[in-house]
Amino acid sequence: MISRPRIRAAFHAFSIHLILSLAVAALMAFLVLGIWFPHPLRYLAGGMDLFWILIGVDVVCGPFLTGLLYNPAKPRRELIMDLALVVVIQLAALIYGIYSIGQARPVVLVFESDRFVAVTAAQVDTANLPQALPPWQSLSWSGPVLLGARRARDGQETLKSIELSLRGLEPSARPDWWQSYDESRPAVRQRMKALSVLRTVQVPEAQSAIDAAVKKTGLPINQIHYLPLVSKKSLDQWVALLDAQANIIGYAPVDGF
Repeated sequence: MISRPRIRAAFHAFSIHLILSLAVAALMAFLVLGIWFPHPLRYLAGGMDLFWILIGVDVVCGPFLTGLLYNPAKPRRELIMDLALVVVIQLAALIYGIYSIGQARPVVLVFESDRFVAVTAAQVDTANLPQALPPWQSLSWSGPVLLGARRARDGQETLKSIELSLRGLEPSARPDWWQSYDESRPAVRQRMKALSVLRTVQVPEAQSAIDAAVKKTGLPINQIHYLPLVSKKSLDQWVALLDAQANIIGYAPVDGF
C-alpha cells in the first residue's frame, strides 16, 4: 500500500514538473502557432494536429512519469537517475516533435496558375535551392514567404515541368521557379474572382463564414476578390481574400473552386 507521505511527495514533484512543462508548452505554442503556422495555415498544413501531439507528450507524459517514479524513500542516487531518465525521455520526444513540426511548417505561400499554394519545408526540392534567387536560397524559419511561380521559359522546360508535376513536384515547390509576388501580381489580378459571386452559391453556414471574414477586412464585399488557398493536405477548404491591388487581406473557410 502506498503511504500518504509518498503520495504527497509524488504529487508535489508532479506539480512542479507540470508547471515547468506548461511553461515550455506556452513557448512552443508561440513558436508553432504564432510563427510557423499562422492562421489559417495551421489547419491547411496539419500544424494543429502535430502541435497537440507534442503538447500531449510534453505536458502529460513527463509529469505523469515523474509522479509515478518519485519516491523520497529511494536512495538519492537512484532518485536522481530516475528523474534524469524522465527528463531525457521528455527532451528526446520534444526535440523529435519540434523537428517533425519544423518539417511540416509552411515556408512559402506561392501563387501558382489560379490559386495560392502553401508549401511545407518537406515538400520543397531542397537540392534545387541554390538555383533560387538569392533571397530564397534558404527556407524561412520566421513564417511563410509570399511568392509567385513563374511560367515555363520554353517548350522544353514546359515538358520537363509536366514530368516533374506527374512525379508530385509542382512548380510551387521548385525554388528555381520562385519569383517575387510583385512579378506575379498582374496574373493574380487577372485570375482573382469577385467574392460576392462566390457568396451567392454557398450554403448559409458558408455565407456566414464569408461575412465574418469580410467584416475583419474592413472593406465592403464588392471591393474584395478571392482565390483558392490550398495545400497538399487540403484542396478545397479555404480561400484567400484579396483587395483590388491583389494584396492578401484575409481568409475564409469555404471551397473556392
